[in-house]
Amino acid sequence: MGNVIPTIRYADAGAAVEFLTKAFGFEPRSVYETDGRLTYAELALGEGLVMIGTSSDDAYGRLFGAPEEGALPTSGTYVVVEDPLAHAERARAAGAEIVMEPAEQDYGGITYVAKDPFGFVWSFGSYDPRER
Repeated sequence: MGNVIPTIRYADAGAAVEFLTKAFGFEPRSVYETDGRLTYAELALGEGLVMIGTSSDDAYGRLFGAPEEGALPTSGTYVVVEDPLAHAERARAAGAEIVMEPAEQDYGGITYVAKDPFGFVWSFGSYDPRER
């Protein structure tokens, strides 16, 4: 397992966790709430992990914007999946906007790119750079 873990801030992390589990197959590993509102979650997919947080006005939170708050994403997240074609159909059925259809890549594997309903860009593919 790698030691780099993307962190993503959403205006509503609870809604994001609900979508990411339904559309992309992530599984909540840890979920934390403050005053009944989901503030932080760790989501696993295979051996990968992402940390999701609700935007906040604390020192760390002011370093980030979220697309649904009017900011453009400043990075994307690439996730290795076994069957990108089936994964894309699952994501599409759950309401993800497929912005680049699954396609063979020059560097190997099949990759597709989707936006979640909150404006974040996610790439999924069978190419695994750790196997080079």
